[in-house]
Amino acid sequence: MKREDFKRLFDEHFDTLRNFLYYRSGDTDMATDVAQDVFLKIWMKQLDKQPEELVGLLYKMAKNTLISKYRHNQIEQAFIARTPAAESSQSPEEAMNYKELKTNYEQALSRMPPKQREVFLMSRYEELKYHEIAQRLELSIKAVEKRMKNALQFLREALAAQ
Repeated sequence: MKREDFKRLFDEHFDTLRNFLYYRSGDTDMATDVAQDVFLKIWMKQLDKQPEELVGLLYKMAKNTLISKYRHNQIEQAFIARTPAAESSQSPEEAMNYKELKTNYEQALSRMPPKQREVFLMSRYEELKYHEIAQRLELSIKAVEKRMKNALQFLREALAAQ
């Protein structure tokens, strides 16, 4: 897609896409973020289509991204509700064990081979799916799966040894 075509697509549809997302989510910031993410993904894919042909895809991607964010927020809220609200509810021993585990985890992560660490962090912290990681790193999905398996095994062994 040519830069001019993308600019025209963006100029003509960004506000309506953001409004569509706002009406579905009720959150202006989230609607703006998702709309920007969708346009970025369209640009990154460099699809060889006319802007008019991409409008439906824009809305489909926006809807799916919004649903994914909503589900992620639901999981996050459930997790927060399950965990103790304040550290003061932890006994001193539990707090010490947590700090020790966190330190051991960070040390193990720093010793992990770089290729495995890169895939692990993209999966866990950037919350990318394996196919997205494969695209970014220009690898096969199987290679990403293997690196992730090895990273998890490395962490298991490193944390068990300590």
